[in-house]
Amino acid sequence: MLDRAGCNPLGAFLPGARTTLPPRRPGPLSGLEFAVKDIFDTAGDVTGCGNPDWLASHAPAQTHAWAVAALLDAGAAMVGKTVTDELAYSLNGQNFHYGTPANVNAPGRIPGGSSCGSAAAVAGGLCDLALGSDTGGSVRIPGSYCGIYGLRPTHGRVSLDGVMPLAPSFDTVGWFARDPETLHRAGEVLLGADEQHEPFSRLLIGRDAFAIAEPEVQAVLAPEVLRLQARLGAGQTLDLGTPGGGLQQWMLRFRSIQAREIWAVHGAWIAGRNPSFGPEIAERFAWVQTVEDAEAEAAAAARAGFRQRLRDLLRPGSLLVLPSAPGIAPLCSASAESLRDHRSRVLSLTCIAGLSGLPQVTLPLARVAGCPAGLSLVGPAGSDVALLAFAESFAAGPRRQ
Repeated sequence: MLDRAGCNPLGAFLPGARTTLPPRRPGPLSGLEFAVKDIFDTAGDVTGCGNPDWLASHAPAQTHAWAVAALLDAGAAMVGKTVTDELAYSLNGQNFHYGTPANVNAPGRIPGGSSCGSAAAVAGGLCDLALGSDTGGSVRIPGSYCGIYGLRPTHGRVSLDGVMPLAPSFDTVGWFARDPETLHRAGEVLLGADEQHEPFSRLLIGRDAFAIAEPEVQAVLAPEVLRLQARLGAGQTLDLGTPGGGLQQWMLRFRSIQAREIWAVHGAWIAGRNPSFGPEIAERFAWVQTVEDAEAEAAAAARAGFRQRLRDLLRPGSLLVLPSAPGIAPLCSASAESLRDHRSRVLSLTCIAGLSGLPQVTLPLARVAGCPAGLSLVGPAGSDVALLAFAESFAAGPRRQ
């Protein structure tokens, strides 16, 4: 672990005095330290949500967010609040006001967002685990880019009390760890027990999801898919985006629904405050206002069918494999245009679990050009703890050469 006494070597933590909290009592997470994305409330602090105008216009929180309290009650200590993209609305991790946290496993490349500081802190050894949120990929993408484990749980499985909403029908509490054992330990605290679960015995391979990934990513993930097949059988290869026009069309539907929800949540504050956003975020909030209600309503109606189809495919005992991201982390110097194109391909992958509400874990099992590339496993709704246990077992298994 690196020294935490007033330093911020990776730009992972918020500037200024560090918020720290001791464990409330001994518990299953005793001895572990965690960081918290700055959209989670901690009592007595203003939750800044990555934007100075938000920080200046909101009152201190009265209580801890549920997830923060749960970790403290389980014996873990909080060591700081971490940088987030403004209002958690980006997948890049480049905050205009507070900087870009360093990606220690891919130097010179973005950490991914919006849970950028949390991922950077875990990857850099500043804490054992960290809370993030995942609406459109904000745990899965930083996990893949930074070479760490991350979980987006079943939608609604973990309480969002005390967490800034973005798009409520997609918002989830997620978390990161450097090893699957710690990710699993935290999950047993935050998730409770699965209501029921059948052992994983049926593999689904998302053909169209792998087609979105760059050839180099496909190549390095192929041995991991073979390992899964050796364990679960050859399984079924299928296109997840049909019917419905393909994953790119589902991504566009996701974006429409998300945009209308975001404006419903934050539009009044933005209109009344006229906050100063960085260029990327300002462009995005300008765009959400152009999405017509009819477009979003049609997308929401289509989502119901997609959700049911995916949940039918992922019946108990089934496991879906896909790339966590289409490529390695882009360079920090990448152009805005190239990042927009990359974002579309990212969302074409992440919208699968987003639209279906299913749990997804990213595992840092491969590298391309020395940079991490994650493999994702998606389980049936409510199988979160079993999914974490499988990920832990699979990551520890023998690797193919």
